[in-house]
Amino acid sequence: MLLDDEVELREEIAAFLERRGWLVSHAGTVAEFRALAMHADIAVVDVMLPDGNGFEAASWLREKRDSCGIVMLTARGETHDKVSGLTGGADHYLVKPIKLLELEAILRALTRRVVSNWRLDRQAGALVAPQGNRLEVSAGESALLELLASHPSQPVSRRQIAECFGYKWLDYDERRLEAMVSRLRQRWRSEAGTELPLKTAHRIGYTFAEPLALT
Repeated sequence: MLLDDEVELREEIAAFLERRGWLVSHAGTVAEFRALAMHADIAVVDVMLPDGNGFEAASWLREKRDSCGIVMLTARGETHDKVSGLTGGADHYLVKPIKLLELEAILRALTRRVVSNWRLDRQAGALVAPQGNRLEVSAGESALLELLASHPSQPVSRRQIAECFGYKWLDYDERRLEAMVSRLRQRWRSEAGTELPLKTAHRIGYTFAEPLALT
């Protein structure tokens, strides 16, 4: 989550991070930030904003989500400003102008401590792992994952899945579902080099074995 009222800088940083594989939301006001920040694992926050200041925004986010990583990114480089930012909840304090590679290195370091879940980004049509790996998914795969996410750690029956897809259970060919799941697992294994926690529940259906958030 990137909060900065300088549109050109904000878009430059967002474009750079997206090219490096990050999923970025951005805002130019504290009000926009509060509406979006609860879905972010890490927030990059400017201080001088049109409807408030970043110190207060960072303190609010730290209170709401203690595990979230917070980086202050501002032109205010006085010692008392740095102290205010760090004591108010920020993990790092960077003074503009910054090197984008340095910012990304700090973000990568923060991901090692930030508690994160798997995430289904429905707007982007992508499944995102806690480590940042992502895979574009089809509409059918997204519908399946969304259904599994709504039943955390519980198996969802093949019948429920078929009906979610808009089919009558007796008319549905289960081999289509099995092929979809197999392809999704194989693609994830090929892209990320790890196993997808999409598990078969014997004689029942499927379950997503780790927390899966919807954004």
